[in-house]
Amino acid sequence: MYLFMEKKAKNIKELAAVLGISVTTVSRVLNGKADKYRISPATGKKVLDAAREFNYYPNRIARGLRLEKTETLGLIIPDIANPFFSSIAKTIEFESRRHGYSLIFCDSLDDIQTETELLNLLASRKVDGIVLAPVGQSNKHLMDFLKRGIPLVIIDRHMPGIPIPYITTDNYSGAVDAMEYLVASGHRTIACIQGLRGISVNNDRVRGYRDVLIRNGIPVDNSLISGDDFGEENGYIQTRILMSREDPPTAIFALSNLISLGVLRAINETGLSIPDDISVVAFDDQPYSSFLASPMTTVDQPKEEIAKIAVKVLLDYIRNGSIDMDTGIMLKPKLIIRKSVKRITDRHDQAQRPHV
Repeated sequence: MYLFMEKKAKNIKELAAVLGISVTTVSRVLNGKADKYRISPATGKKVLDAAREFNYYPNRIARGLRLEKTETLGLIIPDIANPFFSSIAKTIEFESRRHGYSLIFCDSLDDIQTETELLNLLASRKVDGIVLAPVGQSNKHLMDFLKRGIPLVIIDRHMPGIPIPYITTDNYSGAVDAMEYLVASGHRTIACIQGLRGISVNNDRVRGYRDVLIRNGIPVDNSLISGDDFGEENGYIQTRILMSREDPPTAIFALSNLISLGVLRAINETGLSIPDDISVVAFDDQPYSSFLASPMTTVDQPKEEIAKIAVKVLLDYIRNGSIDMDTGIMLKPKLIIRKSVKRITDRHDQAQRPHV
């Protein structure tokens, strides 16, 4: 078939010429618009068969320059190794592809300078829009980026006072649910191992921790609130310190999945048992949570919903050319109760705390 033509078509005009069909018709078929323009199935098949034979694929870059759209989105997250963010990234990639967009994925390594550089990189690649899970507390670089006019949607964290749509978890209510469960189980000496101080996610979770103690008439002991990042090592170090106290806590509330991994490692090394010696609740549910020796009680964030809504909001932003910049969506998390919390029934249980 078509033996007089080279085995690779350089452009759509060559393909149209050998088929004896207009460039417009070939373009519509290759862009999936044959039905819209009532192009016959026989013609559509003829175009697609020839395109495959001559290894012709539409030049999306050239088309993007012509239409001023690249049908490409950008995604920046702080740490692909974190199961929370990898799960979100997977769903965002799927949703982007489902809507006809390619995705450029970037890992900021939890570094604000890298995040700034990646935003500029994506802008230079002419992406149509960006989903960003920001790091740090500063928003100056984001305010500067807004001047470029590239649609931007934030996930996971939100920054009050900055006009960028965001989708996140209601971290305050999730922390309240976890703490109310611990208090209802008889715990009064509850440690809180927090993440990066000063950011919305951490602030809201710590605020929920404090408010539940106050509402239940339990004094807030600031020495039981420790930690300074969301990593595993932070959870490990703080747990070793907490359990070496003369008055160790009866329970630990870990404010992230990675922190809880460090908590588990420290407890295992010290020979303690969950929940007999120490109870643990973690923010973020993970696939392994239910398979531990003592399945862990967790606050499950709606990761898939966050990702799907983020893509929808971003695409609406791109297609409409504008959006309500005050759009803020907080999704309710769910407390999953398993077996990592011991019910304390008397003061003796509170007093007889193991420490190392």
